[in-house]
Amino acid sequence: MLLPTLGSAGDVHPFIGLGRALVARGHRATLLTNPYFRPAIEAQGLGFLAVGSLTDVESALADPDLWHARRGFEVVARRVIVPSIERVYRHIESRADGDTVVAASSISLGARIAQERLGIPTASIHLQPTVLRSLIDSGMFGDVRISAAQPVWFKRALFRFIDWAAIDRVLARPLNEFRAVLELAPVRRVLARWIHSPECVIGFFPDWFAPPQADWPPHTHLVGFPLWDGGGTAPVPDAVRGFLEGGPPPIVFTPGSAAAQAHGFFAESVAAVRRLGARAMWVTNFAEQVPQRLPPGTQTFGYIPFSDVLPHAAALVYHGGIGTLAQGIKAGIPHLAVPSAHDQFDNGWRIMQLGLGRSIPERRYRAAVAADALAQLLDDAPMQRRCREYAARMDADAALGRACELIEALAR
Repeated sequence: MLLPTLGSAGDVHPFIGLGRALVARGHRATLLTNPYFRPAIEAQGLGFLAVGSLTDVESALADPDLWHARRGFEVVARRVIVPSIERVYRHIESRADGDTVVAASSISLGARIAQERLGIPTASIHLQPTVLRSLIDSGMFGDVRISAAQPVWFKRALFRFIDWAAIDRVLARPLNEFRAVLELAPVRRVLARWIHSPECVIGFFPDWFAPPQADWPPHTHLVGFPLWDGGGTAPVPDAVRGFLEGGPPPIVFTPGSAAAQAHGFFAESVAAVRRLGARAMWVTNFAEQVPQRLPPGTQTFGYIPFSDVLPHAAALVYHGGIGTLAQGIKAGIPHLAVPSAHDQFDNGWRIMQLGLGRSIPERRYRAAVAADALAQLLDDAPMQRRCREYAARMDADAALGRACELIEALAR
């Protein structure tokens, strides 16, 4: 089993969980991703193949447009997707044989080329519903609502314009140049349909989070959230355990593991906590973003598996990333999503539709607004009950087991 995936921890951790589940079923599993994640991957007994370098990670994180609502996709395409196309393809080409199956993330385009050129059984794995477009109801596409109430001609025209103006402009040429080397025909509207494997599409989220649409790709299966984040594999650090046990449940604030430009998020959040007088944890891999003068009862921490922390929290304030979102649902606590780019707007909108929290776009996230929203969430008893009800629906073992069955079926 070759498992290519690109991106941050929220993109890689589900594939580590999948690889562990496949190994437990008697398979060999190898992840293809950035060397930044090599220690975590090999610690779980999985194979590893490098795609890119640590320098690539550093340059992407340093780009100020990475989390920009309009320019963020171009950064990801230029720094992550395009450079990986040939790298992923060549890894698969050199290692695949008649006993190989590939399960690839949405933007691992080299895997889709390998499926076409080499005939290797391949499943596409989508971690977030926004990847699956629909002319019926597509949730939020960026920060634009795509609803059943809008005419089909409008939605079709909008998708075509976005593909032309923002997506194919940066993806189509380099993708098709490599396809030409392999004597494959060019493709257009890369993210509209081509990225989905015609054999099997796996959505790593449940149908109650994103109801299936009639015009989604055939052979689409929603299996549930995989939830793996490394929690439970090592003792919780003493500093974290001591803080959690040192008072009432705190509010956890995080802009995501890859957010290196979140000074504004933390400044407004710190001011909001001062208004509330609450305990809080500031969780970031870039501690220099957090103001030096903090309210009493708050503390800054580096990366912590949220599965170890959120069950002891009062609420979660975060960027709307799908991995953190899933851990928040599992913990049964209210959400305050603060989306800025990519799939985050759609994820935050779906949390609101489920009645599990609020979503405030980053451009409108201010201390007073955040404090008011958190006060309402913490005092909303019906919402607290809904959070606990949805927590009971989460079953990572079932999700991973079903995904394994679908991938194994491709080999047969």
